[in-house]
Amino acid sequence: MKTILIVDDKVSAQRLLADYLSEKGYRTVVASNGREALFTARHEKPDLVLLDIMMPEMDGYEFMRHFCKERS
Repeated sequence: MKTILIVDDKVSAQRLLADYLSEKGYRTVVASNGREALFTARHEKPDLVLLDIMMPEMDGYEFMRHFCKERS
């Protein structure tokens, strides 16, 4: 089963995406900001990341810089 990490500071968006993707057979994990997403990505090893850009603490661009650096 493929895992999708949903990163969004809006809980309603997280739920909407998670419910839809779960119905389609994907395993979903969620994070509310970039820092939380980095931690979750390290432990869950997602196959895909759905990422909001405008978030508190660490925005989506900064998350991607750290995430890509860790994966290389």
